[in-house]
Amino acid sequence: MNQQLPIRIVSKVVRGYGRGSKDLGIPTANVSRDNLTCSIGSFDELPTGIYWGYARIIADGSSDDSGENKNGQENNNKISGREVYTTAVSIGYNPTYNDKEKTVEPHLIAESTHPQRHASSTGETMLGDFYDAKIVLSVVGYLRPELPFEGLEKLTLAIKKDIEDACSLAKEDNATNKQEREWVLLHQQ
Repeated sequence: MNQQLPIRIVSKVVRGYGRGSKDLGIPTANVSRDNLTCSIGSFDELPTGIYWGYARIIADGSSDDSGENKNGQENNNKISGREVYTTAVSIGYNPTYNDKEKTVEPHLIAESTHPQRHASSTGETMLGDFYDAKIVLSVVGYLRPELPFEGLEKLTLAIKKDIEDACSLAKEDNATNKQEREWVLLHQQ
């Protein structure tokens, strides 16, 4: 599996089941399987598991420094299109929920000083909705296998640990981290 990493993905954000935000207080940017380009082939070839990496959201008409989009309207998304976020990424079938369809669900983690860093009900990043926006995602490292959990509380605790681990690994000063962060920041496809 590590031979396949990093995995680079470009797609768009689509609506998921809504469980990340509603059930867990940990929202995700669900990646479209239909509009995907991927460094290792197709969506179905993505290896399942929990990973960490970097992501950037490029909304149509991303806001400028004033917080307004290109139409002069206030942008309710808490994203600029220029910010690279550390991310904890679930790739797979969500065994706690017994899903039959594979999903790619990155949780974007804002810097500790970002006003939305601890805004969710569980103290995690809550950036708003960005459906149909482009997502540029680099899956850099493997954290753990997908596991079924007995109850949402245990699942939430495991995800919070994944977020903590992702933050720690993303801060490491090494060539791969620099390269993948830069790719996410500069990718324009």
